[in-house]
Amino acid sequence: MGSAVQPNDRSEGPERKCIATGEVRPKSELIRFVVGPEAQIVADVAAKLPGRGIWVTASRDALEKAVAKGLFKRAAKQHVNVPEDLVAQVESMLARRVIDLISLSRKGGGAVSGYEKVKDWLSKEEAVALIQARDGSERGKSKLSTPHRGKFIGWLTANELGQAFGRQTTIHAALRAGGLAQRVVEEAQRLKGLRAPDGGSSRRKGK
Repeated sequence: MGSAVQPNDRSEGPERKCIATGEVRPKSELIRFVVGPEAQIVADVAAKLPGRGIWVTASRDALEKAVAKGLFKRAAKQHVNVPEDLVAQVESMLARRVIDLISLSRKGGGAVSGYEKVKDWLSKEEAVALIQARDGSERGKSKLSTPHRGKFIGWLTANELGQAFGRQTTIHAALRAGGLAQRVVEEAQRLKGLRAPDGGSSRRKGK
């Protein structure tokens, strides 16, 4: 079942060049920016805003470099205003996208929360992704393993994950194949680059 959610194939889909690293990557691994009103740099995480796109790898280091070295101005070929909290804005926007996508998955029957329900999906090999709150008990989280060939998402907080399920907090959740699963995984991967200090490495068994 886990094979339904695979890493991006670099040979497929459109690619763009990151202004900070110089690397060419699939668009799903980058964040698009445009020059908005009053020459302000605006994060376009959905890649739908009009205008010429400026692309940066979805990582805190790349974004901080782009801001610190004035790379947005160089890429735009004009004076631009870069918000001081641009990196924090992008992180917040990506977190919101992941939360909303998980919520939509839940409403469509593609996501469940709660230890017992998640354990049941895992045991029946229905889950393709295990989601656990970054601030949940490590002892409790260690009792569940990532599906074989599946994905692990572990950088949302319990409060954020709770929002996706209409609860105050949630520690354990899972996605099943199909529906929005692939989009959740891709958006969560971008968020990981902004949030996880070690690049998002996980000790979760079966990763």
